[in-house]
Amino acid sequence: MGKYVLKRIGFMLIVMVILSILMFLIYNLLPSNRAYTDARADMTTMKQQLRGKSDAEKELVFQERYKEYQRLYGTDTKNMAIRYLRWIGVYPKYYGNYDGLLQGNFGYSYELKDTVLNVVKEPMKNTIFINIFAMVAALAITIPLGIVCSTHKGSKGDQAVQVITIVGYSLPSFIICIVFIWVFCSLLGWFPPSGMKTPGSNYTGWKWFVDRMYYLALPLISMTFMSMGGMTRYVRASMIDALSLDCIRTARAKGVKEKTVIYSHAWRNALIPVVTLVVGWFIGIFGGSIVFENMFGLNGMGKLMIQSLRTADCDVIILLQLFYVAVSLIGNLVIDLVYGLVDPRIRVSA
Repeated sequence: MGKYVLKRIGFMLIVMVILSILMFLIYNLLPSNRAYTDARADMTTMKQQLRGKSDAEKELVFQERYKEYQRLYGTDTKNMAIRYLRWIGVYPKYYGNYDGLLQGNFGYSYELKDTVLNVVKEPMKNTIFINIFAMVAALAITIPLGIVCSTHKGSKGDQAVQVITIVGYSLPSFIICIVFIWVFCSLLGWFPPSGMKTPGSNYTGWKWFVDRMYYLALPLISMTFMSMGGMTRYVRASMIDALSLDCIRTARAKGVKEKTVIYSHAWRNALIPVVTLVVGWFIGIFGGSIVFENMFGLNGMGKLMIQSLRTADCDVIILLQLFYVAVSLIGNLVIDLVYGLVDPRIRVSA
């Protein structure tokens, strides 16, 4: 097991390096020059100091500032290999310092006037909280519901659940959001339609938590409902297949209690496809939901990604993409390891 994990981590690092090279090359093809932008901004700031100087003298000052910023950002050479290694943080810049990703320098957002880490921090917190809450709530409802439907296949309750879940599974997410806003905001007036806190409020402690949950209640209800449809159907289908196995019939023939048959024997066999779905679902929580976050006015990762793409905020875009790649690679490793824990017949080896 240990050798297998180390081997997979080695492959993951190779994939990360290859993809980071591709992203870096694409990033450098974009018409963006941070050193030039900062040098021009300095010229605007120094307008009073440069008054009375000739155009040639102003151009000389600009070129000096431009060259200084290029040295600062590690773009003073056209050698893309050296620039990539500087960006990663394994090759020194002009003044001999190391200042790249490995040193914690993930870039700067010109659109939001802050470092990329500070820009991403709050949206990531919101996205992870909302998605984990919705995922846990959905699993707590769908797993027991799917098991009950599979053991009462064809009953009126099973048919009713199938109709409801197929509606939730088939409808686009923005339609569900609109319907929930119409029902709970317009008709009932229970929740606010958008936002994450009371405008102008500066609550702290318990008041802050209550206010935040009041504004997040409707988004959480909507996301839980959207998640229930597919998961319930997956659990039901997996359990129906597991209950038809020969080992289940043998257990029943031997007089094993029905609860033991369902929750010990059948459920263990039904877990494999469910685990794949749940872990894949968990990986997706970091990406955020573009439609969902825009519909409810939430400050999340999906909304930040679209905003950064629209404004060509390259440093934010490339960090988010690298983060998604890393999460996907780790998630695939977790899925393989969980398989071995769930099903003793599955073994991982180097």
